[in-house]
Amino acid sequence: MKLVPALALAVPALLMSACATTPSQGPIEVTRYHLGTPIAANTVVAEPLSSSDRISPEYQIYLDAVLRQLGQLGYTRAPDNGTSAYIAGVSFRRVNQGAVRSGSPVSIGLGGGSFGRGGGVGAGIGFGLGGRQRDAITWELAVQLRRRSDSTVVWEGRAQSQSLEAPGEIPAQQNADRLAQALFRDFPGESGITTRVK
Repeated sequence: MKLVPALALAVPALLMSACATTPSQGPIEVTRYHLGTPIAANTVVAEPLSSSDRISPEYQIYLDAVLRQLGQLGYTRAPDNGTSAYIAGVSFRRVNQGAVRSGSPVSIGLGGGSFGRGGGVGAGIGFGLGGRQRDAITWELAVQLRRRSDSTVVWEGRAQSQSLEAPGEIPAQQNADRLAQALFRDFPGESGITTRVK
């Protein structure tokens, strides 16, 4: 997967702020859409947004984070899947954009280059001792809230963030709560506007 322009700008900034022992997380970009009418809280169940969303233990952590945020907004989890007023479709993606090395005081790229694995042109020269390889990761949590009675989508949103980390450095629970809290902040939010949450 090619490095998206937003991430291309975010990765150097994250590298500048990253220290040798902790992961570095960028701000969360949140975009939401809704009908502009009141969305009365009621019962809700959560399920995969699409057939490609596999319910793994990690996915379940993000789904539960969404349900917790909806609960704080007054929605209650229905006792079974067939009786809720709303269905929350949840999608979670973690995309590894490639590896970067942090911790070196100076790094100069010659003739281009790429953050991706095995790609790019030219060579990089690093000055200084040490350095640590980290993965540049894009996280995305998307939720679609629809009425069960007529399948109308009344609200949908997406929260996206980038981070630099070694594998397993950011706990899934912490990351899930961070994305879900940003996504549902000031619910329903301004429709069609992308905001940045630190």
